Formats: sequence, C-alpha cells, structure tokens
Amino acid sequence: MKIAIHHREGSFSERWLQYCIKNNISYKIVNAFDNDIIHQVKDCDIFMWHHHHGKFKDVLTAKRILFALEQAGIIVFPNFNTGWHFDDKVAQKYLLEAIGAPLVPSYVFYEQAEALAWAKQTSFPKVFKLKGGAGAKNVKLVRSYKEAKKIIHQAFNKGFAQFDKLGNLKERFNKFKAGQDSLIGVLKGAGRLVVTPEFSRLQNNENGYVYFQDFIPNNKSDTRVIIINRKAFAIKRMVRTGDFRASGSGNIIYDIDSINIKTIELAFSVNEILRSQCVAFDFVLDDDGNPLIVEISYGFSIEAYDQCPGYWDENLNWYTKKFNPQYWMIESLLSHSHIESDTNS
Repeated sequence: MKIAIHHREGSFSERWLQYCIKNNISYKIVNAFDNDIIHQVKDCDIFMWHHHHGKFKDVLTAKRILFALEQAGIIVFPNFNTGWHFDDKVAQKYLLEAIGAPLVPSYVFYEQAEALAWAKQTSFPKVFKLKGGAGAKNVKLVRSYKEAKKIIHQAFNKGFAQFDKLGNLKERFNKFKAGQDSLIGVLKGAGRLVVTPEFSRLQNNENGYVYFQDFIPNNKSDTRVIIINRKAFAIKRMVRTGDFRASGSGNIIYDIDSINIKTIELAFSVNEILRSQCVAFDFVLDDDGNPLIVEISYGFSIEAYDQCPGYWDENLNWYTKKFNPQYWMIESLLSHSHIESDTNS
C-alpha cells in the first residue's frame, strides 16, 4: 500500500503526512502540477490532494487530474462524488434539489429578462451569491427590487470580480474591531485595494448568470456539520455583529448542547445519498425549527475544529473523545482499498 500526496503548507496534507509517518505507511510527496504527474502516481494505490478554491492552479486543474486518476482505478481524495460540486453553489443547488434534500430555496437565471421578471414579483430580502467563494465571501443581502435590479444588470454585463476588494477591507476592519485580526491585517486589506490576489487576477469575472437564495430570518447562528468515515462532528457559528452572515465569523461555540441533533441526523441521511468521503453541511433553521441546507463543501478550516469535544456515529451515539479528522480521511481510504483488494482477489 502506497499513498501519493500533493503537499501544500497549511492544508490537510500536513496531517496526512504525520499519519503516514506515525503509522509506518509508505508514501511519497508529489507535485500535481508536474507534466508527468500521472506517471508519478502509477506505483501508488491512493492519491490525495487538498485543493483550494483560492488557489488558481488548483481551480484550473485539480478536478481534471483527480477524476482522471479515479477513472484509471486509483483511489483518490477527494473523489468525484466528494468534489465535483466543490465551490460551486449553483451545482449544489441542482444536486440537492435532485435528491430531495431540504435546501434553502434557491434561484438561478441565465437570462437577464427572466431574472428581472422574477425580481419584480418576489419578496425581499434575498441573499445574492456568486457560485464560488467561502467564508461568506461574495455574499450580499439584497433588500429591495432596486438593489436586485442593479446586481442583475451587473451579472449580465461586466460581471463580478472573484475578489471583492472593498468587502475584504470591511471584513478585515470588522474583525479588527472584534479582536479577531491585527492592524497589520487591516493594512493588508487596504493593500488589496491596489494589488489583486492572483486567483482573482487570473480568472475571468463571474457573469452570464445570477444566483439568489431566500433569506431565512431569526437565525443568530448557523450549524456546520462535517461527516467523515461515518462519523460526524459539529460547531455552531455565531452571526457577525451587525451582519447576517455566520460563516467565517470566527465566533464559534463548541458546546454539544448547543447543537441541534436534527442537523446531525439530516447530515447523515443526506450523505447516504451523496456518498461523499468528506462533506461539510451548513445549516440554518426555518420558523418551525427544521434544518435547511445553505451549502456544502469538502474543505474546511483545520484548526477551528481541534476544540470539538467529540463526535457522533451514524446511530447518533455521542463519544466524548479528541480526534483528528484528517486521520479519519486516510483511514477511510485505507479501509476502502482493503475492501477493493478483497473483492478483486
């Protein structure tokens, strides 16, 4: 058994490598951007790559390489079921609607006239999103038809940059006031008004479509539930002060009693259909206290979950126990590899 790992500092790969060393598992570090990457992993059973939505080269080619290797019979992480919809909220809308999952009502239009006609008769507020972006980036509350009309017009003309310079600076400043960022961070945000990040500079503006979701009121937080290898762990993320967004707020509650068990049960139920190796669900609650899915992802911040006091199994049994989610990822792949070996023997 041998694992190929594309390594990037600050990614899941740091803990994957730790696991391999600790458990004496054969591995090699590869560069997925090498021309001969397919040849490099030919002698491996598993290939793992924590690709990132904010890295342009990752966005450009990660899914191509991973799914090509999966077609060739190599076990990959993330595989197709796990990653094809990553950082694409429109794809997630179609997927979750197709399987009948309780998604926050969502609307996508590819014609300006249709979008405007819908905006004239719908209720507000609505939440506007670009299909990509995490940590509540590229997300705005739209309070009126006038605001929606302006957004729709831009969506079908010059479009939207991948990086919201002014929004980033406001976010940095608000976190600075909350004690979650430094003055240097604010200055970096100001610098981004002039210097555009590579991932935004190299990508075209988002245009030709517009995407909205219903605004679900009376939520002072959301719940993030992550499932890996038939185990679930969760956090509650509080909404920013004077804002409606919880993702990326940095204000996290880990107390198990704060987690609505319905979100855990629903996450397991939906993933039985999705069959994802790793999936993070963002939930809000409707007026009746029922969880609704806002979006899903395979990636998540690493350190934010180290303080989780334990996890649930698929029967909703709770275990007060420290754990390493990245270790679970490898263990799941190794288990799957053994099953395939037994089947083929």
